[in-house]
Amino acid sequence: MPIPSALTSMNFDVRWTGLRRVTRLHAPLCWQRWLTDRASLTQHLINASNGKFQVQVVRQGWARPTRSEALTLGIPIRQLALIREVHLLGNDQIWVYARSIIPASTMTGCERQLSHVGNRSLGSILFSDPTMRRGPLQISRLRLSNQQTVWARRSKFFLSGKPLLVCEVFLPALEQVHYTP
Repeated sequence: MPIPSALTSMNFDVRWTGLRRVTRLHAPLCWQRWLTDRASLTQHLINASNGKFQVQVVRQGWARPTRSEALTLGIPIRQLALIREVHLLGNDQIWVYARSIIPASTMTGCERQLSHVGNRSLGSILFSDPTMRRGPLQISRLRLSNQQTVWARRSKFFLSGKPLLVCEVFLPALEQVHYTP
């Protein structure tokens, strides 16, 4: 089953739990480090794949975020935002499905570049920006349309004080990958 069809926007309008309560979610040990690490996921995936890492854009365009995403970003629920969905691949396998919500008000000044990321990793841009701040991590279990459960995390980032939301869904193929800090 293709991941984009299994992960619709409805999957992202679920209950998210603050990281402090992750033990209550009973996340399997193999996922706990991936879920809780605040460093660059891109860098971890590059290391884990011995440099065989790539980004595939699934879709990018202006759309309405879910209610949960809009509330987290503090924007009106019906306001359009740039929504970017990508696959992060290591060793030619889809390891992560990422969904980023970028309000129009964020894409001013230097942050205009966010609409032209292409096949580059958004994480590489975020973690190289000296103005970047990252908010608290939130964790959730998402149920795919085939009833399979996957783990996800999201956090709000700020570039020059302007917000964007990044959600990363850890897919089954990543379970066999050794986490390298």
